[in-house]
Amino acid sequence: MDTAMACTSGRAFSLLDVAAVRLGSLPTRRSCAEQKLVVKWKGEVLGLGPGLRLGLRLGVSTRGRRGKKAVCRASFELVEHLHGLVLGVGVGLPCTVMECGDVVYRSTLPRQGFQITTPGVALTVLIVTYLWATPGVAPGFWDMFVLAPLENLFRPMFKKEDLNLGKKLGEGAFGTVYKASLVNKQLLKKDGPLVVKKANEYGAVEAWMNERVRRACRKSCADFIHGFLDETSSNGKDEFWLLWRYEGSSTLADLMGSRDFPYNVEELLLGPGKGGDLPRGPERQNRIIRITMRQILSALAQLHSTGIVHRDIKPQNIIYSEETKSFKIIDLGAAADLRVGINYIPKEFLLDPRYSAPEQYIMSTQTPSAPPAIIAAALSPVLWQMNLPDRFDIYSLGLIYLQMAFPNLRSDSGLISFNRQLKRRDYDMVEWRKLVEAKQSQDIKQGFEILDMDSGVGWELVQDMLRFKGRKRISANAALAHPYFSREGLLGLSIMQRLRMNVLRGAQPDNEGVDWVTSLMAKSGTDSVGGFTEAQLQSMREKEPKVKGSVRRNAMAQALRIQRKAARTIAATVDEIQKGEGAKRVNWWNRWQN
Repeated sequence: MDTAMACTSGRAFSLLDVAAVRLGSLPTRRSCAEQKLVVKWKGEVLGLGPGLRLGLRLGVSTRGRRGKKAVCRASFELVEHLHGLVLGVGVGLPCTVMECGDVVYRSTLPRQGFQITTPGVALTVLIVTYLWATPGVAPGFWDMFVLAPLENLFRPMFKKEDLNLGKKLGEGAFGTVYKASLVNKQLLKKDGPLVVKKANEYGAVEAWMNERVRRACRKSCADFIHGFLDETSSNGKDEFWLLWRYEGSSTLADLMGSRDFPYNVEELLLGPGKGGDLPRGPERQNRIIRITMRQILSALAQLHSTGIVHRDIKPQNIIYSEETKSFKIIDLGAAADLRVGINYIPKEFLLDPRYSAPEQYIMSTQTPSAPPAIIAAALSPVLWQMNLPDRFDIYSLGLIYLQMAFPNLRSDSGLISFNRQLKRRDYDMVEWRKLVEAKQSQDIKQGFEILDMDSGVGWELVQDMLRFKGRKRISANAALAHPYFSREGLLGLSIMQRLRMNVLRGAQPDNEGVDWVTSLMAKSGTDSVGGFTEAQLQSMREKEPKVKGSVRRNAMAQALRIQRKAARTIAATVDEIQKGEGAKRVNWWNRWQN
């Protein structure tokens, strides 16, 4: 907007150029002060009393009487006076004269709008990251307050009389499982056989877990339909009935029990007549086991992403789905929903001792009981990162991996013997390998031949899964990204994948890191070019690690060191006092700290 100023002399000056107006070119202050100040607003002249004659024009350049443009300069005092006067015109006029909100009025207000700042962006990213961090605060609230109520409105309702029980499929500590069908076929849109479980205990918890899994990761577990409470049982106890679609009756334990394993799984996963491109042997077995492990890890990763820890991963709880041609996880009766704290009680554990991790607890025993669901969901990412409870299931799956590779570990007695041997060697897989390789068993030889293929990526994976400390174990998502699941193994890795693999190897404790470092040193040259000779490398490999003493021995050694240090300090202090240097010496506690 080009706003112009005019006095009675007829000479007009643009307010946009008012900073360039000189006082000498204007009429004298006295003559201007005697004239009447007016404002031309939309063609009307408004009198404002004595002062300057002010005109407002849009898009008009300033010129004098003779058509020449007047360019002058004014003093700073007059510039400030005119600027304040123009601002006063926009603000001071009443709404009856001036339309509120027009261009002049808005130009007097400070600019307001959305501004992007670096701290604001950083805070937003931090909040979004926290809300979607495992187990997911934002997805949890969406599931709790939107999806679950909607599902309750449209789910079918069942009663015990609607079920026609058939063959018993199994029985366990938490209930009995039957194959069944519906009396009224119209209750479900998709007809077909069902699996029904009469839960004696933890039925409500298992129903909760299956409903959560159905909404969040349907493909990872068996296809759950509904669960209902039967209050008319003959024994006087409440019974929960849980319904799934029948997807098959073969568990991984059933398939591993066959002498033809893992070839009997190859036809189920790849289809009939496929997989015969390789002869029977370790390479073909390794391919079948790799496919099986990838499917189980994928299901486990989806389960963990929702905040659920299974706590009872074993071959009996992994079923082959004939519909999807893949393995799925079943039996969530012992699972804990750590997003809201369902089925989690401190200092209480539900597990199978054959497949349980050494810590036995999914979280620290100092963790308090779960608060209300909303508070628990808001704090769940913090507790998850502090405890990493999903690593409990990883250890169990690592044992299953060993069972698939070593035929002698598939029986209960073989697995129990392995757990004892590993515990006696402080859960050091390298020491266990040294022990069993000396026996020259055919089953042991076959297992290590499978794990050592592709430069030993399988052996590295099983070591990462069976670490003693849960925080050092690999997660399900990280395991899926392991080179073991690459078709070409280490040869098919990119440069970044190789770098990551070397970093992981270097981070392994003790002899594994030393082996990796020495292997790199061996490629760096000889002693003449700054490397090591083969003899030096061999001596480094053969160097025995320092043996750690027992707790009692370490405590006694520490006490002796403190006693000797105290004796030296007292003796030095006495000597200084006898020599008369007490005023010059440093305080004795400073000497004690040195």
